[in-house]
Amino acid sequence: MSDMKPKGTWVQTERKAHEAWAVLIGTKPKAAQLMHLLVANMDKSGAVVVSQKVLAEMMGVTTMTIKRAVKVLKDENWLDVSRVGSERGGVNAYLVNRRVAWADKRENQRFAAFDARIILSAAEQDQETLEGGKPPLRQLPQLGETQLPTGDGIDPPSQPSLEGLEPDLPAIVRDPDGNEWEVNQETGEMQRRIGG
Repeated sequence: MSDMKPKGTWVQTERKAHEAWAVLIGTKPKAAQLMHLLVANMDKSGAVVVSQKVLAEMMGVTTMTIKRAVKVLKDENWLDVSRVGSERGGVNAYLVNRRVAWADKRENQRFAAFDARIILSAAEQDQETLEGGKPPLRQLPQLGETQLPTGDGIDPPSQPSLEGLEPDLPAIVRDPDGNEWEVNQETGEMQRRIGG
């Protein structure tokens, strides 16, 4: 469980929140435990998206215990809960009350928009993805990568190249008669290669 926590982060809490948390530990210990778990895993905006099944796995309890604990925390204004997806297949976004705990500058708390840290268990993911059975995602070249010509390629454009974006690799094509053709750098059209 410790490897799921954000690395190099911190949270702050109000003294009054600690006093209330101490009371919560005595009266509703599972709700207090869940609150600690959510605060430990929230992002800097105080949000975490996770299913109740995963929370139950993390705490070693049943999902009914999680549901009861969430109800307590919501009713007593420890956190706000928003559903992401349908009632049956969705997850909850938990937003910790900023007067209880926060992980960002105090002045940034006035903004309502937030990103969330999302936690998934292996059971919630596609097994083919986990086992590496799917082909890798398509990747585009990054700025600075070198172009490597391979294969026959595609026909050159029928219009002149944009200024500054001229082809950097000459394409030489041989027709059935043995003549060599190349792209005219100014017009972008094919021309017979001279000296070839």
